[in-house]
Amino acid sequence: MSQTGFRPLDGLRVVEMTHMVMGPSCALILADLGAEVIKVEPPGRGDRTRHLTSTGAGFFIGFNRNKKSVTLNLSVPAGQRAVRRLIESADVMIENFRPGALAEKGLDYASVSVVNPRIIYCSLKGFLSGPYERRTALDEVAQMMSGLAYMTGPVGRPLRAGAPVNDMMGGTFGALAVLAALRQRELTGRGLHVQSGLFENAAYLVSPHMMQHAVSGVEPVPMSAGKRAWGVYDIFESRDGVKLFVGVVTERQWEIFTRMLNEQELLDPAYATNNDRSRSRETLIPLVGRLLAKRGIEEIEESCAAAGLPYARVMRPSELFDDPHLKAGAGMIGIVMPDGRETRVPALPMQFGEERLGLRLQPPRIGEHNKPILAELGLSDDEIAAASAAAAE
Repeated sequence: MSQTGFRPLDGLRVVEMTHMVMGPSCALILADLGAEVIKVEPPGRGDRTRHLTSTGAGFFIGFNRNKKSVTLNLSVPAGQRAVRRLIESADVMIENFRPGALAEKGLDYASVSVVNPRIIYCSLKGFLSGPYERRTALDEVAQMMSGLAYMTGPVGRPLRAGAPVNDMMGGTFGALAVLAALRQRELTGRGLHVQSGLFENAAYLVSPHMMQHAVSGVEPVPMSAGKRAWGVYDIFESRDGVKLFVGVVTERQWEIFTRMLNEQELLDPAYATNNDRSRSRETLIPLVGRLLAKRGIEEIEESCAAAGLPYARVMRPSELFDDPHLKAGAGMIGIVMPDGRETRVPALPMQFGEERLGLRLQPPRIGEHNKPILAELGLSDDEIAAASAAAAE
């Protein structure tokens, strides 16, 4: 499969003024789809995610491939003039500054749309319009407020999901909004201000639980409490100590599952239908656990695969580097890290015909594209130096 031929957004210029995850992930989607994404960073140390450690250590290389870097000091007039000129040349601008911050610099949508009426201006925020819109938010804030952390953690111990799901999905919805606004621009000739919100994204994620409550009248309990719509839908352990998930979600699958295990206890009338099995999980899950514990992991996997049953070992993220499916299906993109080491990152989960989206540009060095991009806009060397100078200490 080719990783680079499909570029439907080729010729589109995007100015990205973002940091952390939500904004960069939004721009990443447009970049992978072929847009020219120009990341505006502060001079000196650049995007703060370049220097994060621990769980943030991979943010920059993970979300900034296929982009160009320009450093501009927005606190000085030369930098403000340069960024306005850059925005005038763009089709799309993406920002995730705190509410009101860009208005102070004349870079809000109302100001920008005067000089570029066709601009699609995407704001990635904690909250959309409403009473909360000026509150500061993080992924955790949205997860706590929405009930997502409540549904994820053990009973009585709310826990954020194990990945920045709201940041990444919020960025995805931002990209979707941009694409919709670009289509609208084809019809009207005018740009539009679009927004994506962390809290609203989290509310969307928990909407099935809200509807569960609306239908049943019963407050949903955390997923860890084991209340499932399906009888066999849990994590078990093989004889050799490997944990795996097995799901049996239809009557046909139950028939196959019981035939596969060939154990008389599973034929108890208490387990006759899916709803019976769901109500009997307190006895069924320990029973299935005991039966599977008699078998080695390879035997269980081979049996499930042959029977067409859903199953999966419990893996660690680092094990995906060697996942045979990702490696064989062009699902990994080669990336060079700032220290020169090479690694791979999962490609966007899209396929277009036989093509996957891949790499055109490595994650950029700080200010790597100052000269070509700013000179193209008509800035002299002196003006480029003034616009890109770091603030005095």
